[in-house]
Amino acid sequence: MGATQDSKLIFAPAGTRTTAQADQYTKGSLSRDQLSPSPFTQFHAWFTDARDSGISLPESVCFSTASLPSGKVSSRYVYLKELDEKGFVIYSNWEHSRKAADVKSNPYASLAFWWKEVERQVRVEGRVERLSEKESQVYYDLRARGSRIGAWASKQSQVLKEEDGGRGVLEGWIKEVEERFEGKEAIPVPRFWGGLRVVPEMVEFWQGRESRLHDRFRYLRDEKGGEGWKIERLSP
Repeated sequence: MGATQDSKLIFAPAGTRTTAQADQYTKGSLSRDQLSPSPFTQFHAWFTDARDSGISLPESVCFSTASLPSGKVSSRYVYLKELDEKGFVIYSNWEHSRKAADVKSNPYASLAFWWKEVERQVRVEGRVERLSEKESQVYYDLRARGSRIGAWASKQSQVLKEEDGGRGVLEGWIKEVEERFEGKEAIPVPRFWGGLRVVPEMVEFWQGRESRLHDRFRYLRDEKGGEGWKIERLSP
């Protein structure tokens, strides 16, 4: 017997609307002549628009990795912290976390930004590379002291068993680090923590349009290893 709509926990959601028809995107369009030759300057322009439009935390991004040889994918939201001429930089723990294990076996990742208020999204795919300790220290020094202590203390993604104390275990680790750096404002960045740059091979810019006939443009890096980019319009 086939499943009925009533048997589904969620079926064709449409926000606060009572109809099953999804909202239409009407706030903009995107044409080839509006694009920068570089995906980096194009992203900077769109990020600036998102920030100036009052979007909360436009730097929030879904960071996806995959483990080999299983091919299992994992995703999580992080903050974009830097954009330079090489790529997109995030910061995290690269020893204990699931994403750390993924990139050790598979040095490729993707980023996905969604800015609802301007009906835009950006996807990035590319190879990953760690920033140097010196580079990571620059950003680390900007963090609140509690966050710097936390970076040292947390064994990210390790199971905290309730029978062993649950969150109390984490708080014990934090206390140990606080005692270690008591009275010291300058705290070195942990060797296992720092920046990771996604060096893009592909960047897609998506502008929502009516009837799901969106405008999509893809930047592909020059296959010959140059600095140029090929720009293509994609069917929605």
